[in-house]
Amino acid sequence: WEWIGVLLAAVALNMVTFAPPWMVALPGLRFWSALTVTQASTAGTYIAPGGAAVGIGLSAAMLLAWGFHADQVALAVTLTGIWNQLAILGFPAIAFALLTLTGGDIAALQTIATVGLAAFAVVAIAFAAALASSRIARKVGDFAARIANRLLRIVRRRPVGWSGESLVRFRSSAIGLLARRWHLLTLATLAGQLSVFLVLLACLRALGVGGDQVSLVEAFAAWSLARVLGSIPITPGGLGVVELGLTTILVRFGGDNAGVVAAVLLYRFLTIVPTLLYGTIAGATFRRRSVKLPEPG
Repeated sequence: WEWIGVLLAAVALNMVTFAPPWMVALPGLRFWSALTVTQASTAGTYIAPGGAAVGIGLSAAMLLAWGFHADQVALAVTLTGIWNQLAILGFPAIAFALLTLTGGDIAALQTIATVGLAAFAVVAIAFAAALASSRIARKVGDFAARIANRLLRIVRRRPVGWSGESLVRFRSSAIGLLARRWHLLTLATLAGQLSVFLVLLACLRALGVGGDQVSLVEAFAAWSLARVLGSIPITPGGLGVVELGLTTILVRFGGDNAGVVAAVLLYRFLTIVPTLLYGTIAGATFRRRSVKLPEPG
């Protein structure tokens, strides 16, 4: 019963930490509305082809239906997505450093940690470059609009309604928001990501995979690799890929095969099914929720 309580508490913590990054990135969005959006969009990534693209589309559609401006929604979607991706790519490098300091087995982590760190640098530099100059933002936006319009003409669709000036406005809004809230967005994103790790750790310990088999640092290293694998759009929600990768790494670190398999399956159940159930209901009923938007200025 004690471990059941720990598991339920870990799941509850994991679910509620979905909301704060969106509350930071979209001023005026309240907790329950943010939770509704995040749970519904995450559920969509598990059941619909397209994965993350479907989740982004659902988030945007819900927020627009509640009356948030398209520019605000685009900014929130972009910032939360980039911050989450930076966290996922950065965790393997942190795990690699911790394993090195504690004398753990780093062979399984070295390649992915290096690739992840390189990808982290590319994403961070590209985002910083996009914000560095309004002139660059205008050129990039105009170029993207021309490419999009050429593709749309091929399929006989109307041209896009944005241009380089749209990206300039986005840049200005992003700089203003990040200047005030970058630290809050970073802390909220880390809390949301690490609460998922706590669910895995609770599952391992509850099912008898103790620290003598898989240490805290080794569990974190395995989890960080699984997060990278899960972010690759091979299957919806990384189903099958995450389970195989996580089990293989934990067993390699010394975990009992039966205990690890059971813990990984329980972890995936607890991080998918509650969100799937709540998110499906939230997505079907979100129009019943009234959202009070903040006053302009």
